[in-house]
Amino acid sequence: MQNPATLVFKTILLCFFISTLAHAQLPPLKRPVPGGNRKAWVGERIGITDVTVCYDRPGVKGREGKIYGTQVVHTGYRNLSLEYGTATKAPWRAGANENTTIEFSTDVKIEGKDLAAGKYGFFIMYDPNECVVIFSKNYGSWGSYFYDDKEDALRVKVKPGTLDKSIEWLKYEFINQTDNSATIALLWEKTMIAFKVETDLVKTQLEDYRSELRGSKGFSWESWEQAASFCVDNNTNLEEALLWSDIAVNANKNFQTLSTKANLLEKMNRGKEADSLMKVASEMGTMPELHQYAKRLIGRKKSKEAMEVFQLNFKKNPKQFTTYVGLARGYSANGDFKNALSNLKAALPLAPDPLNKSSVEDMIKKLEGGKDIN
Repeated sequence: MQNPATLVFKTILLCFFISTLAHAQLPPLKRPVPGGNRKAWVGERIGITDVTVCYDRPGVKGREGKIYGTQVVHTGYRNLSLEYGTATKAPWRAGANENTTIEFSTDVKIEGKDLAAGKYGFFIMYDPNECVVIFSKNYGSWGSYFYDDKEDALRVKVKPGTLDKSIEWLKYEFINQTDNSATIALLWEKTMIAFKVETDLVKTQLEDYRSELRGSKGFSWESWEQAASFCVDNNTNLEEALLWSDIAVNANKNFQTLSTKANLLEKMNRGKEADSLMKVASEMGTMPELHQYAKRLIGRKKSKEAMEVFQLNFKKNPKQFTTYVGLARGYSANGDFKNALSNLKAALPLAPDPLNKSSVEDMIKKLEGGKDIN
């Protein structure tokens, strides 16, 4: 039997270790960022690529005209070896405190140069005439104190710009967005340093479809049709898209799946097969589907075929606002303004709202002026 004193000692020791372990697992208390700087992050999706910038925001704090080309944002490199860390030459950390980081979920181009997907430390070698923006593989260090140019993944040169209004707190913004690109701009005091990010939207979207269609989304015909339709719209990857389209049709034969397959066949110069398939699809189409399909035919300069679809839609859905307007568009596209006008006048009292009524009135004026309404 153990000595009572020994048992008490072991119990106290066990409690001490449990208490120490519990406290070791607790996260540190939150506190403001030193120096009054503000921790921030901003992100945006470019195409289907997620881009995120994390940074600390220093303030101007009365230093107007004393930010750039000084100890705050030094020109070129700065020797930090006598202060802390291992860097003998360091660019600006493009923010305050910890590394500014930027992360891309897919491969991108920066100012036309390739950069692989991943997370990077972001630095700027400032110069009033031409800055160098740097993406470093080392994103976990503190500021520039451990910067090493051997870890650079990419460098590009950009020209700084001048702002009309001073920005008190440094910030990053996404500007000049398109479907597959955006410009990321650092704005502080009266200076902007910006670089363009581009994604290969078609490539990344196709890779994403291939991945997602192998998962739970592959059990939905809508997913296969969406992927095939993307290829039609971008005139790309047609052979694989036809396989995707066949899966969608086999899962659910409807106007949407059949018309997408027909569009693919037409892109592949298999027009007779496409026309045959669209005749089957048209019999299944709803009033809005047939109307939009006929309008697309007009856009493709197939006025006669468009008229046939508009007439089929009117036969299936007689004396409706949409089908009267459809006939008017069909007749107008084929140069028969008289019949186009009579159908618009029949549609006018059936207009479902003021916006549609105004649209028909505008089309009537065009026809009366001898102009095609399409």
